[in-house]
Amino acid sequence: MTTATPTHDDADPALAVPAARADGCPFAPPQAYRDAHHEAGPISRVALWDGAPCWLVTGHAQVRSVLGDSRFSADARHPGFPFLSPGRRELLNRTTPTFIRLDDPEHARQRRMLTGDFIVKRIEALRPEIQRLVDDALDTMTARGPSADLVDAYALPVPSLVICHLLGVPYADHEFFQSRSRALLDLTGSVESVGAAQRELVGYLTDLADHKRREPDDTLLGRLVERPDVSIAEAAATGLLLLVAGHETTANMTALGTLALLRHPAQADRLRAEPALIKGAVEELLRYLTVVHLGVPRVASENVELDGTTVRAGEGVLCMLSTANRDGLVFADGDELDVTRDARRHFAFGFGVHQCLGQPLARVELQIALETLLRRLPGLRLAVPFEDLRYRTGMIVYGVEELPVAW
Repeated sequence: MTTATPTHDDADPALAVPAARADGCPFAPPQAYRDAHHEAGPISRVALWDGAPCWLVTGHAQVRSVLGDSRFSADARHPGFPFLSPGRRELLNRTTPTFIRLDDPEHARQRRMLTGDFIVKRIEALRPEIQRLVDDALDTMTARGPSADLVDAYALPVPSLVICHLLGVPYADHEFFQSRSRALLDLTGSVESVGAAQRELVGYLTDLADHKRREPDDTLLGRLVERPDVSIAEAAATGLLLLVAGHETTANMTALGTLALLRHPAQADRLRAEPALIKGAVEELLRYLTVVHLGVPRVASENVELDGTTVRAGEGVLCMLSTANRDGLVFADGDELDVTRDARRHFAFGFGVHQCLGQPLARVELQIALETLLRRLPGLRLAVPFEDLRYRTGMIVYGVEELPVAW
């Protein structure tokens, strides 16, 4: 059993977290994480950007244990919490905490206020509206054809429109909130740029929440500000979380999922021939791509034995969803994309009480966006060499910068 408290000296000097993606398959996790898993096992010590030590957890069973254990805190205010960059530390220390960075009971209180808006039955009722938005986006894109950047013309507008509709945010402001969201999620950004983006978005949502408190409407944000137990600051912080997460993750999954299918044409053809496979295919793409690629941070609130290793109180942990989602003990041939695979045990949405609240919405959006794209554009192809594509390696949410396609 490992019992020593990690220090700067015993963190693996060869592996700094976040690790860089090396040349090779852009869909695969960084080779450094995979090497650590094979050489040191599913739990190893690594160094963060500032040299601070941290536990890296790469195995499926071990990630499940951490994310399902309340002794591993999600609260960024807890001493020892592992921040992925100076900007993330500044951001999380300065913002009003939302439920993803709180522990129970406050986590449960905030989450319960939103659960009803994201239950499966309610999201399924949105299918016709989401289908209309998808068809409209494709109509616009193809009318301008015969080529386009799929990110700008399709992958980004659809989830932005959907989350604006749910929250009650004017889509006319999409250029503003998309640009600030990008700055907010950029690990390479300066403390100043991250702080400026955060201030502008919070200011925008504070004004919107205040307006909705004076003139209520039947939107998520409108209902939230009517609650007597919710302050304007808390409503704005929650709105910020949902707005950013609601379009960034799905947009990147749509574009990267399309690219993965273009690189695996037999899999795309299978989906065109058997569209009923789309639900399972989306789960497989979520597993295979894992766009939340830099790890889910936690900190031990007390000593915890994790698979024979003692993680002491105050020690940070990073759960690598990407390697867990390719763990051969759970997913045979996990480096292969197979749209017929039963991938339901993936952690693309996390695990435990903090797993993604919006996953029913993300699933429906991805199912409709990908099925419609494959059906309506059977000749879809890359318009540039695959090797020329650029990826969002320095962002919290992984994806492709642009995806030039033709049909």
